[in-house]
Amino acid sequence: MGFFAKLAGEFIDIIEWIDDSADTLVYRFERYDNEIKHGAQLVVREGQYALFVNEGKLADGFGPGMVTLETRNIPVLSTLQGWKYGFSSPFKAEVYFVSLRTFTNLKWGTKNPVILRDPEFGAVRLRGFGSFSIRVVEPRQLVSAVVGTDGRFTLEDITDQLRSLFVSRFADALAESRIPLLDLSTQYDELGVVLQKRIGPEFLEYGLELGKPLVENISLPEEVEKILDKRTSMGMIGDLGAFGRFQTAMAMEKAAENPGQAGGMMGMGVGMALGQQVATPGGHPPLQPGTTPSLPPPLPTATPYHLVIQGQQQGPYDLAGVRQWLASGQISGQTLAWKPGMSQWVALQQLPEWATMAVVPPPVSVPPPIPKP
Repeated sequence: MGFFAKLAGEFIDIIEWIDDSADTLVYRFERYDNEIKHGAQLVVREGQYALFVNEGKLADGFGPGMVTLETRNIPVLSTLQGWKYGFSSPFKAEVYFVSLRTFTNLKWGTKNPVILRDPEFGAVRLRGFGSFSIRVVEPRQLVSAVVGTDGRFTLEDITDQLRSLFVSRFADALAESRIPLLDLSTQYDELGVVLQKRIGPEFLEYGLELGKPLVENISLPEEVEKILDKRTSMGMIGDLGAFGRFQTAMAMEKAAENPGQAGGMMGMGVGMALGQQVATPGGHPPLQPGTTPSLPPPLPTATPYHLVIQGQQQGPYDLAGVRQWLASGQISGQTLAWKPGMSQWVALQQLPEWATMAVVPPPVSVPPPIPKP
């Protein structure tokens, strides 16, 4: 500074900081040669803290209020400078004002994906984003740890370091929470609590208090999102067989959008696969060898029987029809019979299904004899 700046500084006897910024954490009061008059007035506003520094050593600190700077009011500084009681000459010291207000809506996010092992999807890559707030609770710790000799220390000077802490602890918080991948979107608050426990103590090392960190979004890899979309479609359609037909239909639609020989052959193959699925009972896909059907088989069809009755071919009759003829007495086990698959006529009782069945005798037309007493 020049002569006039020095002269103007000598007439200034009020030390204060009017904060007109939105991002200043620490401000150093500028005086020519750091010279302060004995009896100067120190004004500390609400949300501020003033700290004296003598040759790099932290001295007296003051909260909100007005203080007259005399040896009895600054004992630490007086001791450091070796003043005797009643010392009234100007003295040299740096005065730092620290903002104690809460700085909100500070953003954090992962620049690169974080790898997480999920029990269902295996190793997946995730990105996380959110916000947090900070407040200075230990001004001396902040000034001694990170401020140094800067005349003005802003959020920009420290937020990169704080964001790095978030990113490095975010993966640890995900692993510690053991939340399944599909449930992450409903557990953001729980993740915020885990982050608070992990990062809060590290913020205190800088004299900062970490407000409740918020997890605003965790983005899934594109491949996982596609799988989830397919699962949602499957859930809307129904069972796995229906999902397979849905996939086939989607492939046919894509083939139709690709005209030409390759597209035609693809459409033909997909059409044949769809035809096989539709041709099975109930539209279910054909079973693979060695698999057990999940649906009951169709009901067996009745075997048609042809009979020779009174020298003439009669039929076809089902099992119940043949039994009715037997019950009427018009046929017997010697009656010739034929069914599909036989090369010639045989006696009815020679058929396997009739060999193990008793031939029904004709109904009794007269009552049995009266039993003897």
